[in-house]
Amino acid sequence: MNKVEQAIGKFSRGVNCAQSVLLTYCNELNLDMDSLLKLGNGLENVLCGDEVCGAVTGAMMVLDLKYGTNEIENKLSKEKAQQMIEIFSEKFKNMNCSMLCKDLIGCNLKQKGMIGYAREKGVFKDVCPKLIKDAINIIEELQCNVQEVV
Repeated sequence: MNKVEQAIGKFSRGVNCAQSVLLTYCNELNLDMDSLLKLGNGLENVLCGDEVCGAVTGAMMVLDLKYGTNEIENKLSKEKAQQMIEIFSEKFKNMNCSMLCKDLIGCNLKQKGMIGYAREKGVFKDVCPKLIKDAINIIEELQCNVQEVV
């Protein structure tokens, strides 16, 4: 099973968009699943609706965890992570015209009745998995081309 299938499978079993991306990389990041579930847990209520797409947020966290630094003085790693996130953002926006959940799914989930509306329109079945797929594919593309970055 490839990473896209893993992430969409996790999403279909009930984790949010950010968690589905994060959990797909838990082994690669040498982090345990419990910690990553907690890390992405509160994002659903904060981000869903009118803020940044959860798949985008999860992807940015993956890139930060992979290329960022845990040393305050390590500016090179910090810059590399920032550049990876900038490239990711540009590619995602080019593919989807936005990184905002409400623009991507066509409704604001924070508004009354919109979760039901989104279910009826197949947003969680069709749109969100496509956005998760795009996020994973961009991460994979960046990892293949990492030597070209920075």
